[in-house]
Amino acid sequence: MSSTHHAPRPSLPHRPAAAGHRAGPASFGDHLRTWRQQRHLSQLELADEADISTRHVSFMETGRTNPSREMVLRLCERLAIPLRERNALLVAAGYAPMYRERALDDPALAAARRAVELVLKGHEPCPALALDRCWNVVATNRAAQALLASHVSPELLEGTVNVFRLSLHPNGLAPHIANLAQWRAHLFERLRQQIQATADPVLVALQAELLEYPAPDESGSMVLDGEMLGVVMPFCFQSAQGTLSFISTTTIFGTPVDVTLQELAVESFFPADEFTAQVLREIAAASSGQ
Repeated sequence: MSSTHHAPRPSLPHRPAAAGHRAGPASFGDHLRTWRQQRHLSQLELADEADISTRHVSFMETGRTNPSREMVLRLCERLAIPLRERNALLVAAGYAPMYRERALDDPALAAARRAVELVLKGHEPCPALALDRCWNVVATNRAAQALLASHVSPELLEGTVNVFRLSLHPNGLAPHIANLAQWRAHLFERLRQQIQATADPVLVALQAELLEYPAPDESGSMVLDGEMLGVVMPFCFQSAQGTLSFISTTTIFGTPVDVTLQELAVESFFPADEFTAQVLREIAAASSGQ
């Protein structure tokens, strides 16, 4: 079965993900108030969570009291603040950052990098991608490279490659996704949850960009069974070889001491039927020259 012919697709701007750190509130009190409100807690509720007085919370937010390092960490734990932002609170309170942040190609992360490469390679002939906190592609296996190269406009594979942009951009995978409305809703819900958890302005900007892309006609988009919220998601893809059916799942490399590894994730696709598995094996054989 050959892929459906599509009319020329509109050209939309490819916006690289924003870089750098957020401007953010300057004082510890501003940081604390922002995160308390982000978590929809009153001062009394946060005080109960942290086993301190409401007055103490108020004094920290207004700057009348400077918290100890231990208090900063306790509040971060109670507010479930990501490691990157915990460093920002520590610095704002006058303390050194506690959690390391290094590029994945840093020699100190060589073992972690090898582990990621093994996971990706071990998933072949099925597609898998390693992603950073903003869903930018850090590494892929050969199966993912083959599918992307044959179905995505080259400009979307230049510079910072974002997997949400690849999925939803009209020059990306979107025209080939049979259950696009379902997949799009899944991606936006993941993004919404991450923004709620991190308040990251880079993700807010990405969300705004994605909302500018044409929304699919839901009446013409399949809705597949097998979705397990937060665990697996069906993904149906129209390829030159025929309709490929996958389930997608995300693995997080969490660690309590390293920002980079806490934010690293692997998106893995598994064949949902034997036809898809066979096509993947054939693509793998062709790409390896067998």
